[in-house]
Amino acid sequence: MPSVSREPPRPPEVPKTEEHRFPCDACGGDMRFDPGGDRMVCDHCGNVEALGRSAPAAIREIDIETGLAAASDAEIEETRVLACSNCGAQVEFDPAIHAAECPFCATPVVTDTGTNRHIKPAALIPFALEERQAHDAMNAWLGGLWFAPNGLQKYARKGRKMSGIYVPFWTFDAQSESDWRGQRGDTYYVTRTVMRDGKPVQVQVPKIRWTPRRGRTRRFFDDVTILASTSLPKTHTDALEPWDMSALAPYAPQFLAGFRAEAYRIELADGLREARARMDAAIARDVRMAIGGDQQRIEAIDTRLSDVTFKHVLLPVWIAAYKYRGTSYRFVVNGQTGRVQGERPWSAVKIALAVLAALVVAAIAAALYAGAQ
Repeated sequence: MPSVSREPPRPPEVPKTEEHRFPCDACGGDMRFDPGGDRMVCDHCGNVEALGRSAPAAIREIDIETGLAAASDAEIEETRVLACSNCGAQVEFDPAIHAAECPFCATPVVTDTGTNRHIKPAALIPFALEERQAHDAMNAWLGGLWFAPNGLQKYARKGRKMSGIYVPFWTFDAQSESDWRGQRGDTYYVTRTVMRDGKPVQVQVPKIRWTPRRGRTRRFFDDVTILASTSLPKTHTDALEPWDMSALAPYAPQFLAGFRAEAYRIELADGLREARARMDAAIARDVRMAIGGDQQRIEAIDTRLSDVTFKHVLLPVWIAAYKYRGTSYRFVVNGQTGRVQGERPWSAVKIALAVLAALVVAAIAAALYAGAQ
């Protein structure tokens, strides 16, 4: 297993910051990527231009040692970002923007434009849902919440703009080979006589017969996906799964036109540690299956990983951040599938009324029962 304790050194040469604009051929306005379509659209004049992508290119996996050592400047880029002082999010903005609202927590951000140096994204899943579709999915989710404040629901349904953000993730591939030993437990029964109500009764008592087992298991891990952001609660992003990783496309700046991209905050080494923990859990399940029986005891697993590679990918998320009565509420929508997750707001008034109604119903039922007696 490659070492994960090293921090990537900073080469002296810093790549130049790249800026991308896609002017409309008809009016000169900025084109944006059209979710769900393979085209660019100008919001000013309505001009449409096909992206004209050729056959899907292979997405390059990077050797983990190369990534941990930051040995190749070809894998590094520098982008302009704004940093939120409240939640710490670092989001790419147009260089001309120096004041905005953080899409993650709705905090006003007024700061100088800074830069962020990071490993380039290798691939992304393009947005498939338009903002309107994401808003409809969020409203349906809010409508299904019990005891949510009416004011918050009305506020969210006013049609306030949602932010389309490409959220950073790491994916890891690895070939594993594990030698293990343990014990297989098989259930058998013995007949015993016990006294019940003064009479002897025969009962079947379960016992476990343990047998030593050892063996070797192999598993190939493909695209173990690890969130590389700290701006959203991990419970939110985990709840947006599953992602259809077969839809990954090689990174191209055209896909980001009209959207924003968050810079990763979880470093590669930390992402690898989390991926290894997930791999170990999957290997332990494999070992239990291999041991068999009714119960299993794992005494030792010795795992060797080879051909470990990674890539930095961006996944599409629509975000709505609302401040309601001094409290921020965040709702996220999977930009590929429409799955929704968010902070769970509660209405103290609705809960109190529900409790009161339950007490009234209970009192009426008790009175009817007493009258019947």
